[in-house]
Amino acid sequence: MKRFALLVLALAFGAAQAGNLAHADRKFIEHAAESGMFEVQIAQLANAKANDLQVKNFAGMLADQHTAANNELVKIASAKGVELPPAPTRSQRREIDKLGKRNGADFDQHFVREVGIKAHEKDIKSFQKARDDVQDADLKAFIEKTLPMLQDHLAQAQKLPEAAAKK
Repeated sequence: MKRFALLVLALAFGAAQAGNLAHADRKFIEHAAESGMFEVQIAQLANAKANDLQVKNFAGMLADQHTAANNELVKIASAKGVELPPAPTRSQRREIDKLGKRNGADFDQHFVREVGIKAHEKDIKSFQKARDDVQDADLKAFIEKTLPMLQDHLAQAQKLPEAAAKK
């Protein structure tokens, strides 16, 4: 009975913390988690499947750095009592599947353009908007730490030869 009471108290405390979190903050956590999981999964695929060594190295770096950012976000979400989505969105999972069907230079070009450039441009915009919208200090710190990483990933992707290759 004592354990049950402690569990109820812990759940109530987590719910109270989540209740204190602004809606925009909670939505940002959920979106960032989905995006982060997508980046890791698709980068792991590219690390295994890329033809070009530069693309393979870029993908490995993305997987490592996004995993670290995801781990930090998990800690924040847990402390705030926010339940994270279990996987990337359905459209992100479809993108992973579509990329997995490509091979060789076509795979590399698609990965660099769609993930290295377009996905990072989208993430940067999302983080810049969240920087102005979120209220939680821990989330603001996470955004300030992660945004330069995303900008660096975009800059690195734009320098890869596959970024300029024709479709």
